[in-house]
Amino acid sequence: MRHRKKGRQLGRQTKHRGALFRNLVTSLLDQERIETTGAKAKEIRGFTDRMITLGKEGTLPARRRALGFLRSKAVVSKLFSDVAARFKDRPGGYTRIVKTRRRIGDAAEMVAIELVSRQEITPKKRSGDRAGQPAPSEAGTST
Repeated sequence: MRHRKKGRQLGRQTKHRGALFRNLVTSLLDQERIETTGAKAKEIRGFTDRMITLGKEGTLPARRRALGFLRSKAVVSKLFSDVAARFKDRPGGYTRIVKTRRRIGDAAEMVAIELVSRQEITPKKRSGDRAGQPAPSEAGTST
């Protein structure tokens, strides 16, 4: 019987599973969207919500708790300055899980987990893409 046995083991030992969750949450807060399996995404959404709640607190003890869990100081500073400000009026539910595909090797269900109000990243234009000018590869070729 599985009474009071919460969470998925994911075929890993405790330390490995904890490290996996820390890495996934750090990547999610850094990139704001990652693709992983459905089981992993469902497990990390609670950790991610907890980290965003710490960011909304904004106190020094909350920052230290976030530094104890997340892998990068840069991600913690982004969490407390940028991400927390976007979610200041939202009481919870900071992540969204969207089914994407089946992985080819083992047919695992892949999902994209993302922050609900993530910033759209616009691709930068390259200098050679201006109208009326040839691309750098075409400039030197003549027949």
